[in-house]
Amino acid sequence: MLTCLALCAAFLLQQPDSLLLHPRSPEMNERAPETYRVRVDTSKGLVVIEVHRDWAPNGADRFYNLVRHGFYDGARFFRIRAGVFAQFGINGNPAIASVWRSATIPDDPWAGVSNQRGTIAYAFRDPNGRTTQVFISLKDNSADDDKEFVPFGRVIEGMDVVDSLYSDYGERAGGGIRGGRQDPLFQGGNDYLSQHFPKLDFIVRATIER
Repeated sequence: MLTCLALCAAFLLQQPDSLLLHPRSPEMNERAPETYRVRVDTSKGLVVIEVHRDWAPNGADRFYNLVRHGFYDGARFFRIRAGVFAQFGINGNPAIASVWRSATIPDDPWAGVSNQRGTIAYAFRDPNGRTTQVFISLKDNSADDDKEFVPFGRVIEGMDVVDSLYSDYGERAGGGIRGGRQDPLFQGGNDYLSQHFPKLDFIVRATIER
């Protein structure tokens, strides 16, 4: 079953939406619905995320456009701290990943929604530096509320799936943006991760649910 899923993800990766090479195009910057759901089919099962634009409009818009054009299809959950968070969001195709690495969006002011278990927010290093990497909180991470990790949605189905994602590699598969160890992921993509970190779980496909 896992081999079948991996082949499916690889097929999707080989046929990317051409708009993914143009982060600043109007089609990649459309306004998202006020509320929408994302179905995330993973190598471990189904996860459903409900996004609220009023929590973080810039973040919600970016996620909406990335999902509907297939950016996260085939992406690995490359950084997981067991019981703390699960991070993903580097495209497995180096050509696509590289053009989005500097495609930043403005910060969203905190709307009062804390980083509780199940919320999803962007990882970032610098102010106004959010791009495509996001993390799901596996516990109450409200201590990060003052660090501008502004949630834009919440897992409403499949937290057991998120909890079960392979986590033994920890920071070794690339770490966080601030760790300065992500160059191999951007340069080698999924080929690099498959070779060096073959047990990582991944997104088969993410789609917008109306």
